[in-house]
Amino acid sequence: MADEAPFQILHNEVIQYIYTSAENGETENGRNITKLENMGFRVGQGLIERLTKDTARFKDELDIMKFICKDFWTCVFKKQIDNLRTNHQGIYVLQDNKFRLLGQLSAGKQYLDQAPKYLAFTCGLVRGALSNLGVKSIVTAEVSIMPA
Repeated sequence: MADEAPFQILHNEVIQYIYTSAENGETENGRNITKLENMGFRVGQGLIERLTKDTARFKDELDIMKFICKDFWTCVFKKQIDNLRTNHQGIYVLQDNKFRLLGQLSAGKQYLDQAPKYLAFTCGLVRGALSNLGVKSIVTAEVSIMPA
């Protein structure tokens, strides 16, 4: 658990850096989200290479998603995904009820508009991992209530 705090601090500092440079006129909000997602994409690609180097090939997309939910998510966030749902037509919903990167924000609804910038890196992380496993994907995040 000692490595969890530095990751959260680094994540917060990266977000602050990108948004502070935007306030100085370098970029706009949509481009900030894209920058964060692209950073996560590259990290996800590298991390999934290390995690899968000694594993057998996956049978199908569902096996890949199970790996993402168990091993990949555990490696990054020290816990498994709480819920994986699918419609068996290529749409998967991963649910984490206590997402650690939103834990530093207050539980009030007034902070819901701040959530996307804290989720962009993680969306890129998952998209990069899936990309390296041969799955073309669109990854989005949705927050209905903030974790307590």
